[in-house]
Amino acid sequence: MTANPHRIRMAVFPVAGMGTRFLPATKANPKEMLPIVDKPLIQYAAEEAVAAGIETLVFVTGRNKRSIPDHFDKAYELETELAERGKIKMLELVRNIVPPEVACVYVRQADALGLGHAVGCARPIVQKEPFAVILADDLIENQGPGALAQMVERYNETGASVLGVEQVPPSETGKYGVIDPVATDTPRLWDVRGIVEKPKPADAPSNVAVVGRYILTPRIFELLAAQTPGAGGEIQLTDAIARLLQDERVIAYEFEGRRFDCGSKLGYLKATVELALQHPELQDDFKAYLESLAH
Repeated sequence: MTANPHRIRMAVFPVAGMGTRFLPATKANPKEMLPIVDKPLIQYAAEEAVAAGIETLVFVTGRNKRSIPDHFDKAYELETELAERGKIKMLELVRNIVPPEVACVYVRQADALGLGHAVGCARPIVQKEPFAVILADDLIENQGPGALAQMVERYNETGASVLGVEQVPPSETGKYGVIDPVATDTPRLWDVRGIVEKPKPADAPSNVAVVGRYILTPRIFELLAAQTPGAGGEIQLTDAIARLLQDERVIAYEFEGRRFDCGSKLGYLKATVELALQHPELQDDFKAYLESLAH
């Protein structure tokens, strides 16, 4: 197959969810703004997108999400204060949340009708381009190219929609969209023959689960617009991808990197510990503290 000539320039961030698993912390503060050490989850996701060559970040927001655009906006008073105090390192941190050439666009999802609906809300911005979707809940850490950069490379090679996947214990298939995979000659890459949303272990076609990274062709918008509610009464992205398979090739790529499910409290705590152990200012003292707890 000839690779698609369209570059992946846009990434969609569905951030309108209520974050009920983290109440009361998320009563007035979006879960995407919960910090892992000293950066909010949404910033890790944005940085991964920028590193993959994304030029426009499209945030699909909801009520009580003002702190997300505020985080990516210019903070005049704070910058002035830091400059006057000579705190140049902190000033650079604040100014370089995203590079100046990267645009941030905000779209409102008025009704919480599911992930598929949230992605569909980005259609007026994305229009007829292929695009990425990043779920900030899934923090993916590695020392080389980020997960999305790896997936963009697979897209450039094939021109096909790419689903970020990992192999999960069979007992956990009910938490994910699970693919029916067909092996290819490329390591870590499958053709997708089918996809099922949150199947019981006995009904799952495999243990290869879709996690919070996607690259999708614009055909998905037409399918989402015609999609009827599925599991949970929501517009499921998985259902639209299942229909996309009838029209186009879809591949699944098991990216290199470690995923932390920061939509769960345990995953969030694991991410905090692991990234603190890598933090240049904290790692030695924090490691010593953890070792003291073990004695």
